[in-house]
Formats: sequence, C-alpha cells, structure tokens
Amino acid sequence: MGLQKKRPTDEPDCHTLGSMIGKSEAMRNVFDLTLRIAASDSTVLITGESGTGKELVARTIHDRSRRAEQPFVAVNCGAIPEDLLENELFGHVRGAFTGAQNSRSGRFMTAKEGTIFLDEIGETTPRLQAKLLRVLQEREFNPLGSDVAMRTNARFVAATNRDLREAIPAGQFREDLYYRLAILSLEVPPLRTRREDIPFLVEHFLDGSAI
Repeated sequence: MGLQKKRPTDEPDCHTLGSMIGKSEAMRNVFDLTLRIAASDSTVLITGESGTGKELVARTIHDRSRRAEQPFVAVNCGAIPEDLLENELFGHVRGAFTGAQNSRSGRFMTAKEGTIFLDEIGETTPRLQAKLLRVLQEREFNPLGSDVAMRTNARFVAATNRDLREAIPAGQFREDLYYRLAILSLEVPPLRTRREDIPFLVEHFLDGSAI
C-alpha cells in the first residue's frame, strides 16, 4: 500500500530536499512523502520513468532516516548479468566457483544496518526474484557455495521504470515479491508534467551545482 499524499510539511517557499529540486505541487508532494517514508522503516518501491531521479529520492529517504549513519548501497539490477548480480548481492565463499580463491562479502553484508537500494528491480529474473523474496521474508540469505545462512537488517528500497503490476500476469515479475516491496510506494513525476520547476533547475545548473 502507499502513503496518502497531502500538503508538504516544509516551509511554503522551500524548493529543495536533499538533492531534489522543485516547487511544483507534484514535487512538493514527493518531498512530503519522502520525509514521511524516511520516518518509517518499511520497504519502499519507487516508480517513475528513467531519468526522473528515483535514486535521489532513495538517497534522501536514507539520509533522513534513523539509518543515516549506516551505509547506503546502490545496485543497478538492470546493468549486471544474472549470475554476476547474484554474486554481487549475496557474495561467495572460497571455492564456490572456478577462480574463487577468496571469500567475498556481497552488497547485503556491505549495507549492514543501512539501506540497500535495488534500482531497476523489474529487470531481475524470476530465479533471482525468488531469492530476494526470501531475504525480505526471512531476513537471511546464503552466499554462493555456502550452506550457512547470513542475516541482514538492511532496509530495502527498490525502484523501477516498469509497471510491475502489468509484468505480474505476463509472468515477468512475482506477485508476492511485488507486494513485499510495495509496502510503501512513491511515484516520481517526469519533468514534462511539472514545467514550473524548469526555472529552478536551470538556475541550479547555471550556478554550477550538481544534482
């Protein structure tokens, strides 16, 4: 389920939150939801088109949360092949595969008590989705080549530019994983729907800052 949108709690003339910029009604709603989600510890699904700033939202949620002093670990699931992605997330033990001369901690261990951000989670395979579901349900996983389960207390924040609800009946995304991820949800609007924010973005870039 998602949090109900309402007027933001920041000052009326505030047009930044973290690295996010905007003064439109749509962005003020994003700011408000971001702050309220940050106060929670639930799993979050951020949706929106490519380039709308989903990772900026995820980072702001982390920075404003009780986990801010812990690591923020981002993984682009769409940019890593499945076999490498599994190793990247869960790590491996020595001898797990040819060339594995040493054990390696995965991103879940690196995140510790912080936040793990799974970008483009809609690009993961059903096999990996099943393993991610286990992590969400049981808070544990097995490094490659190990029978010993490791535990994680990292907060899950995921993002996608796809409509996962349409991917479910097509067999491309697990329904149970979707509902585990979308405990809280936030949609980032594209810039074309909030043109009043363009002057603030232009001024920001002309000042030599970087989002």
